[in-house]
Amino acid sequence: MPIWKQPFSVEICTAGAIGTAIAHLGIEFLEVGDDFVRARVPVDHRTRQPYGLLHGGVSVVLAETLGSIGAMYAAPEGHRAVGLDINANHLRGATSGWVTGTARPIHIGRTTQVWAIELVDDAGNLTCVSRITVAILAPRV
Repeated sequence: MPIWKQPFSVEICTAGAIGTAIAHLGIEFLEVGDDFVRARVPVDHRTRQPYGLLHGGVSVVLAETLGSIGAMYAAPEGHRAVGLDINANHLRGATSGWVTGTARPIHIGRTTQVWAIELVDDAGNLTCVSRITVAILAPRV
């Protein structure tokens, strides 16, 4: 059974990313499942650090994008999802291709959500694990 409380699809994510850092970095939404969302980021001139590796901050941008958008669509319509805390452990560098992230909820509460995000390279090697805590804010009256 899907966890989403409002319509949620790759097309909705892609349309919402136009003109944002998500689009600037080349992040592509790939899949929305019953309890997960997946996207990828290219390892290229926009996203590498000086040593030629995917910049750790870009990994965090991908993780926060996935966790935040998942939280937003798992919250009741009209509510807002805002990040409270994010952490990331960088486990392996990526120098080319794509890094793909998958976010799944750990906790979906009334006022907070916690999401786990795993990032892998094209060979399926884990490059980063991240966790984000999101506040769910009621609609403004």
